[in-house]
Amino acid sequence: MSSQGAAIRQHTNTGHTNPLSFSLELGFFAGLLWGAVHWVFHWLRFTIVIPAFLAEPFFKHSFLKSGSGDLLGWLFFIAFSMVAAVIYTLLFRKLAGPWPGIVYGICWWAVLFVAGPPLGMMNRLNHLTWNTIITEFCLYLLWGLFIGYTAAFEFTDERKREPGRAKAH
Repeated sequence: MSSQGAAIRQHTNTGHTNPLSFSLELGFFAGLLWGAVHWVFHWLRFTIVIPAFLAEPFFKHSFLKSGSGDLLGWLFFIAFSMVAAVIYTLLFRKLAGPWPGIVYGICWWAVLFVAGPPLGMMNRLNHLTWNTIITEFCLYLLWGLFIGYTAAFEFTDERKREPGRAKAH
């Protein structure tokens, strides 16, 4: 990709970041990173929710428990993260600090763990282990923090608060 193409992708003519392209890229990396973390948590048996739980309504459960299913689940999580990052960037990008992202992640955890059981994605909360509930809660909290704070850092004055950027007196 040429340097001109990269500039067009991220910035408008005024030098400001393009929210849509930024949020798609943010969501891709959020899904890539936190989907991998979810897979590791499942592999280490911290959670019984399979990595491909988002694909559960569309594919057979036996396939989703395979290595190919894990990969498909990771791709579904990346796509989900991209959609979630676009929503966050369009609605909340001007909210400064880490707390809006943390709340956003917790809200997504609540939505998925309330809507998930009727769709066959996972068991109801009262049928999950405490390790699973806490692991999934923390994963979504950190995932939301990653999306929210990255967007806040890009679209607010968070850079000015960084210690390395402070003026020497």
